[in-house]
Amino acid sequence: MALNNLRDEIDKLDTQLVELLAKRQAITTAVGKYKQEVGKPIYDPQREAELISKRRDLAASLNVEPDLIEDLLRRIMRESYQSQHVSYLCVLPEKSKVVIVGGKGALGSRFCDMFTRSNYLVEVIEQDDWPHIDSKIKDAKLVLITVPIKITEQVIAKLPELASDCVLADLTSLKHAPLNAMLDKHTGPVVGLHPMFGPDVPNFVKQVFVVCEGRFPEQYQWLLDQIKIWGAMLQVDDAAEHDTSMELIQAMRHFTTFVYGQFLSNEKPDLDQLLRLSSPIYRLELAMTGRLFAQDPNLYADIIFGAKNALELAIRFRQELDEAITLLQNNDKESFKQSFHVVAQWFGGKSNEFLADSRSLLKSAQDSRILK
Repeated sequence: MALNNLRDEIDKLDTQLVELLAKRQAITTAVGKYKQEVGKPIYDPQREAELISKRRDLAASLNVEPDLIEDLLRRIMRESYQSQHVSYLCVLPEKSKVVIVGGKGALGSRFCDMFTRSNYLVEVIEQDDWPHIDSKIKDAKLVLITVPIKITEQVIAKLPELASDCVLADLTSLKHAPLNAMLDKHTGPVVGLHPMFGPDVPNFVKQVFVVCEGRFPEQYQWLLDQIKIWGAMLQVDDAAEHDTSMELIQAMRHFTTFVYGQFLSNEKPDLDQLLRLSSPIYRLELAMTGRLFAQDPNLYADIIFGAKNALELAIRFRQELDEAITLLQNNDKESFKQSFHVVAQWFGGKSNEFLADSRSLLKSAQDSRILK
């Protein structure tokens, strides 16, 4: 009976928590409407950091684990951002025309949705629309190229003359060649964009956009302001340096994931058995491998094969793998540990940062696994 009474008290408190969350959601929805009216970004990093800090201090004073409160608040705020993902202020006069070339593709359709939510007039151009492209781009304030990398430059070259105040932009994961192609094609404002996320994100809050400056930044500033209103974070980078970074961040990462996935498929293990025996970190690693093969192979082929130095990097990676295999063949644990220390020194203090970040991810993964 004592246990039942205690459980009844917990049930009452849980009910109050749900009711409070419902009230909070109603308020955050109103906040979203206000932000839409005045044009404030959906994500305010300073406000969020201050809120988390104050609640952590309060939790500590009440003998509640601050990490628990932070985890709860971040999960709640993620839902709050989604509840505000309804409509956004239009930076330009409403019903300004935006043309999205390739707008029926996965990523292109996401941008169609975002500009529509911001009350722009959105026109989509696909291959069958080229005979009518002159009328479609007339009075356009933005022409956004969202086609696959392998045809991006061809599509840019085929564009008719754009209005002098029309912004020409692209979303490809490689920037140097497309940016130069746009600068050659259009004498007006040009900017290269790379959204560092896929089309399956629920909204653009905290998502990173790489911005490679082209021409007349003051004339495409409205586009960057619009992206910030959507809650995204902008990172300005040189186009050539960006492409070099992407060879490691994307091309090589996807390539090695592909190889590991191919290795698993040839070994043919029982996936359910692997999952059943996996701790959260191994489940996450397996999930990241499987995630690749749930998506469009054309996208990853373009990223990997489109990287300028992909072959050279892959060969050097193979050399590293061969050297590591030699250590195994020779049962040379000492050399392995020496190499391990060299790599650890290169990572420096970032290793501990990554360790802390991964712990947070693993907590969420463990919770999800238990719920399943």
